[in-house]
Amino acid sequence: MQDSAYQEEITVFVDVIVPVSVPNLFTYRVPREYAHSIRVGARIIVQFGKSKVVTAVVARVHNNPPLKYQAKYVLDLLDEVPLVTASQLELFNWISEYYLCNVGDVLNVALPSGLKISSLSKVQYNPDFDYFDLLTDREKELVEEIKKQQSLTYDELARIADVKNAYHIIKSLVGKRAIIVFEEVKDKYIPKIVRKIRLNSFYEEPEHLRILVKELEKTPKQLDVLLNYLRFVPALRSPELNHKGLEKSTLVKAEISESSLSTLLKNNVLEQFDVIISRFEDIDESTLQAQPELSEIQQKAFEEIMTGFQEKDTILLHGITGSGKTEVYIRLIEQALESGTQVLYLLPEIALTTQIVVRLRKVFGDKMGIYHSKFSDNERVEVWKGIIEGKFQFVVGVRSAVFLPFDNLGLIIVDEEHETSYKQYDPAPRYHARDVALVIGQKQGAKVLLGSATPSIESYYNAVTERYRLVKLTQRFGNSQLPDFELIDIKTARKNKLMKGDFSGTMLDYIRANFEKKEQTIVFQNRRGYSPYIQCEDCDTIASCSNCDVSLTYHYNGQELRCHYCGYHEPMPRTCTACGSAKLRTRGYGTEKIEEELQGIIPEAKIARMDLDTTRTKTAFQTLINEVESGSVDILVGTQMLSKGLDFEKVSLVCIFDSDRMIHFPDFRASERAFQMLSQVAGRAGRRETQGKVLIQTNNPSQNILHQIVQNDYDGLYQHEIKEREGYHYPPFVRLVKLTLKHSDQNIAQKAAEDLAKKLNEKLSVQRVLGPETPLVERVRNQFLFEIMVKLEKALNLKVAKSFIKEQVEIVSLAKEFKGIYIVIDVDCG
Repeated sequence: MQDSAYQEEITVFVDVIVPVSVPNLFTYRVPREYAHSIRVGARIIVQFGKSKVVTAVVARVHNNPPLKYQAKYVLDLLDEVPLVTASQLELFNWISEYYLCNVGDVLNVALPSGLKISSLSKVQYNPDFDYFDLLTDREKELVEEIKKQQSLTYDELARIADVKNAYHIIKSLVGKRAIIVFEEVKDKYIPKIVRKIRLNSFYEEPEHLRILVKELEKTPKQLDVLLNYLRFVPALRSPELNHKGLEKSTLVKAEISESSLSTLLKNNVLEQFDVIISRFEDIDESTLQAQPELSEIQQKAFEEIMTGFQEKDTILLHGITGSGKTEVYIRLIEQALESGTQVLYLLPEIALTTQIVVRLRKVFGDKMGIYHSKFSDNERVEVWKGIIEGKFQFVVGVRSAVFLPFDNLGLIIVDEEHETSYKQYDPAPRYHARDVALVIGQKQGAKVLLGSATPSIESYYNAVTERYRLVKLTQRFGNSQLPDFELIDIKTARKNKLMKGDFSGTMLDYIRANFEKKEQTIVFQNRRGYSPYIQCEDCDTIASCSNCDVSLTYHYNGQELRCHYCGYHEPMPRTCTACGSAKLRTRGYGTEKIEEELQGIIPEAKIARMDLDTTRTKTAFQTLINEVESGSVDILVGTQMLSKGLDFEKVSLVCIFDSDRMIHFPDFRASERAFQMLSQVAGRAGRRETQGKVLIQTNNPSQNILHQIVQNDYDGLYQHEIKEREGYHYPPFVRLVKLTLKHSDQNIAQKAAEDLAKKLNEKLSVQRVLGPETPLVERVRNQFLFEIMVKLEKALNLKVAKSFIKEQVEIVSLAKEFKGIYIVIDVDCG
């Protein structure tokens, strides 16, 4: 009995977060060999379900077996030193609770893929099988190939068998017991390894080396390899350099005989070894640049921020475009690093990181890590581990960087804090990185600086009501002036036949004149593709997506029609699918069409395009930016990517092709978003001594929002918006929770939405619950959509109200009559 009690006492169990959308933690039993080393925050491998193998993170270590099921064993412990910190686990729980999602959803987004283990189904030959007569000729060939390769993945077997899906072949071979299916657990993170060569230390003695050279005179090619090595590495003078060795690729590039190199390695004259290196290039510290002196106005802002941080934990820096906010940020980062704390600098998009990272690396060198989704899994893992190991005290990153394992943050900078890119929409958690950064700051005692030329109404309201401190930068840096604006009335121009397509004559004249002056132009149209839709001139049929209630966008590159909602695409038809007419016409303008038309009007101009289609690869942004900065691009056509704080000193003209579509978009934030985007794009013009010019095409030049943009009147916009939002109960006076119900059957989706709205109304009232309504696009990916908007004023107990919403969502989701319903919860919807 005593032995039994002792065994029970020392049995260790762990509650773990699995990267799956389930509400509860799971308990696993820890094998004895891991019992003393397993820690909270360590990654472990566990079996989840019948055959799935996943990476989980330990949330709690204890001695209590689960009451309702038998705990499975932990399969493997991946970390002796935990890679997830206690403060991260606390943050994951907060995000799960606030954004009404499961903590597994948070873990799945937070951990870079390279830190997750993938279970890879493979097949191998069964050594006990000897009934070859049972196999078909094709199966015999496949089994022989499996024996030869030792094991194959499902995909590899499908390729060899020349079939799309190999499951039926595997099923047959498993049934005949010819093969065994197994799970190969594979760690995705692979360190970057460089193969090096060094001289055997025996030959570091001058006499030994002299004898070796004499011997190799008989084999000139081998002697050539040795002398080339000594040319790169003076082994006699510096045994330390010899010990570090020379990259094998460097020696091979010297046009030596590779077979002679192999002989020297075989004879132990040279040694080959592997070194794990960082994926990030080392920076020569002698090339680092001192931070330039701040201007008087920047210095004043810096001092106001430092003083403000003594009173408030959060400061909003409202600095107009071109005012030099980045220089102020750099000074603040230097101060924080000198104090021994960590710094996180958030940027909204990869487009913006490209230029700013170049500037920051010139100042901070290798102290700085970079974290964004265009980096490979391995690069992101290196940054994650680099923070834990103390290599990176300062990280520049996009939205997902809020999940990095910081534990001593002193400063968080959220640049362009108004940007919608900070909000995650799919999958859950649908978090806002700016708001999560504020929570991290509060939990770690860090100061938070929000920066923008066009702050969000919510942030400005918090500054005006003194929840944050407000600091302003109202002048451009140096001698730079704000651009001169001109509104072009295209309605009148069309009447007077002064349009060429959808370009006004005025805009084309300015673009041509700017090209002739050898200055650069930006043309902004927030719509990618060639044309938003194609239409038959005879029957008016518009090509639409078979999965969504939207028109298909025509893309000239690729000659295809694409759906920007589900990704469906089809070749450009030659005739109308309805009536057979060949009279198909493109309607509207996308960036591709603008690029093409401008190339026809100014054929000698070098025109480039910046949108999602041209910047998909890791280096595409940098390549394009380098071309613009070097002056090899005359006209840059682009979407909202152009509004992300890019700094091109030779751009003197900005043309906004269509302002009305943004202004009249049916959303309570339409005026705010239009002001932000148009002001930010306009801010790219004339960022040095020459005053820039901004042209805005519109059907109604008298619109109030356009005059606020022209006069840079953010305060006017704020006063108008805050009054309307208070009157109609919108943020910042309430919290919004949007519930989107999806089902392949429209009737089920509608009935489920009506039932959910009724349940919410019983406790929250009809004044707080709006809908259900169909959204602008009623069907996406063959799912019919209905939306319910819940407004929760801040006087309510938000935690209780949100808990009630989640409870009602779960009841409707589990109802038999609504089987297959999927409900998306979006807290603080954008």
